[in-house]
This record gives sequence, structure tokens and C-alpha cells, in this order.
Amino acid sequence: MTQNRTEITEKELHPQSGFLVLGLTILGYLVSIAVFIWSIFQILEERFALGGILMAVSILAWCALILPLAGLKVVSPNEARVFTLFGVYYGTIREAGFFFVNPFCTTFSPIYQEEKQRAAQEVTAALKKGSLTTSALQSNSLKKTISLKTQTLNNERQKVNDVLGNPIVIGAVVIWHVQDATRAVFAVENYKEYLSTQTDSTIRNIARLYPYDVFDDNEEETSKEKTLRGSAMEIAAQMQTELQKRVADAGLVIEEVRITHLAYAEEIAAAMLQRQQAVAIIAARQKIVDGAVGMVKMAIDKLGEDAVVVLDEERKAAMVSNLLVVLCGNRDAQPIVNSGSIY
Repeated sequence: MTQNRTEITEKELHPQSGFLVLGLTILGYLVSIAVFIWSIFQILEERFALGGILMAVSILAWCALILPLAGLKVVSPNEARVFTLFGVYYGTIREAGFFFVNPFCTTFSPIYQEEKQRAAQEVTAALKKGSLTTSALQSNSLKKTISLKTQTLNNERQKVNDVLGNPIVIGAVVIWHVQDATRAVFAVENYKEYLSTQTDSTIRNIARLYPYDVFDDNEEETSKEKTLRGSAMEIAAQMQTELQKRVADAGLVIEEVRITHLAYAEEIAAAMLQRQQAVAIIAARQKIVDGAVGMVKMAIDKLGEDAVVVLDEERKAAMVSNLLVVLCGNRDAQPIVNSGSIY
């Protein structure tokens, strides 16, 4: 029966302890060494037939005892090993410890093979240049196991257009982990590259649905509309949901998505800054005028109620003009004291 991607489900293995097999293997080597020494004494005593048989048995035992050593595997905490047997999925070990599995099983890890080839190419290139460094020798630290630890993907900044067509630069960080190691290695070729590609696509698609910011005189309508700048947490949660749907088949879990960088692109950043400043100035002026009109009205009403001074309409207009100039001006007022009649 031919296996395909959808038919492979994780089968967790609970193999035998590797310490028991290692102890028996060492004991077997000691016995075979004793038999080999005994065969030499038999040959020296001219018992060639018995000595030859014992020597052959000890040599065959040495060769056979190499096989159990190939089945000894170490699994660190929060790691998993996926095994195949002659090209067929055999099982997965998720428990940490020292185990013995079928010696003919091999650990399947496409990422390990790719990273090993890349490291070998770097070492070859460094040797040709005569500048071999420790970073080029990282192939020795590569592991065939699949890490189940929480990892961080720092997505590079990318330029996209928001819903209004303004070019923006956005970057995000993705916190994730492998939940199903079997699907991670069999469903996709390289689950890390797959996650990176899907993250780029998701961030780009979600960012296109919202404006960077809204410039509207109606504050109530503006506050209701979602923007990349004002609703970053909600949009990041939407990115997490969308990204989880895309990578679920690869056995990955997206724990969180955070927007780490958000800005207008360089070509329009200056113009948008001027626009924001203009909107802020207009809004501030509007507040100032509203407050000044209220203060002028209060002053005129107070003067009339207390009968401090009776002003005709012309004098009221002059007073309103002077107060508005003082209250709405950008600079401190320079008072002029009138020592004569107000008329």
C-alpha cells in the first residue's frame, strides 16, 4: 500500500531502555574476548580444530555486537526523533532518555540533510579562501532530532500597501513550536522555511485590509475603524489565526504574533508626517477656539449679571475681538492700559 501525506499519523514509540542493551553488549564483548583468548590457548596446545572454531565464533560475535550499538539513541528533553525503516514510517520517540530501537531504523530529518549540505559548502568555500572560522564548522553541532521547544521567528521588514494604497513597512515576530513532529517532517519539505514563507504571505495579506491610520474630522467614526497603528494587537491576533490555519497541516502551533515595526515607507514618510502635523494643528486650534468662545461668552454674561459695566453692541464686539486675539494667539499678549475714558 502506498503511503501518502494524509495517511501518515504519528505513532509514538516506547522503546526499551538503552542502558540494558548497552550493558548486555559490553558483556557480550567481554565474553567474546575471553573466548578469543581461550581459542589462542587451544591452538597453542595443538587443538587446532577447537581453537579455530572458538576464534571464528568470537570474531563473528564481535561483528554481530556492532549491530545493537547502532540502535542506541539519545533523545533530549523537548525533542523528538522520527524513524523510518527501509523508507517506511516506523514511529516517533517524544520521551527524553536513552533508548534502544531497531538497529535498521534511521532518523528522518530533511532539515538536517539540508543544513549539513549547506555547512559543507560553507566549509569548502572557506577552505578555498583560506579563512576557515568556527561558524563554518557548525555542522558538528547539527542534530537529527526535531525540537519541540518554543521558538521565535523574526520576520524581516517588508514593504506593503495598506488598504488606501499607501506604502508602509511592517515587521512581525512569530512565537511557535512543533506539536506533531511526524507531520512536520513528512507533510512539508522544510517546516522552518515553510513557516517563514507563510508568515510573509499572511502579514502581507492582512496588512492590505487595513489603513495605516485614519484622518477624519469625525472622531467617533475614526475610533470605530480599525487601523494598523491604532489596533495593532487586534490585527496581530487576526494574523495569528490566519497563520495557524496555514501551518496546521505541518504540525506547527502559532502561540503569538507581535507587530514589531510599523512605519510609512521612506518615499511618503515626510509627506505623511506633515499631514499628521497639519491635522494635529487643526484639531488643537479647534479646541482652542471652542474654549475661547466659551470664555468670552462667560465674561460678557458675568459683566451683565453683576452690572459691573454696561456695554453697547459695538463695545461688546470690540471686547470679543480683543479677548479672542488674546486667547487664540500663539504669543503672549502685550497689554495696553487705557487711563482715559473708555469712550
